[in-house]
Amino acid sequence: MFDPASLKYDANGLIPVVAQDHASHEVLMVAWMNAEAVTQTLASGRVTYWSRSRQAFWIKGESSGHVQKLVELRVDCDRDCLLVLVDQTGPACHTNRRSCFYTAVRDGAEVVIMAPSEA
Repeated sequence: MFDPASLKYDANGLIPVVAQDHASHEVLMVAWMNAEAVTQTLASGRVTYWSRSRQAFWIKGESSGHVQKLVELRVDCDRDCLLVLVDQTGPACHTNRRSCFYTAVRDGAEVVIMAPSEA
């Protein structure tokens, strides 16, 4: 049985989490979890993060409706980073873009490669 306590958390009790769309394989965002957020995510099937700024749990889509349903949770080889494969409803980024990775560096310049979603 998987034990969230077996993961390697940082000094603040957090572990980085990469969220990836399970179907398209697009990297959507990076956030943080603590052991309780991992437990809640596995129990509910709704991806739950730890907000460092608010010092509170954050269930993705709880207020925006842009829900992340857990398809699979993966642990990296060092047990210090997680990958959540998700079914993403709507934009993942708070800027209303599909992904938080909407800026590319091309020929030394930053280029916005993804427009915000139309409401």
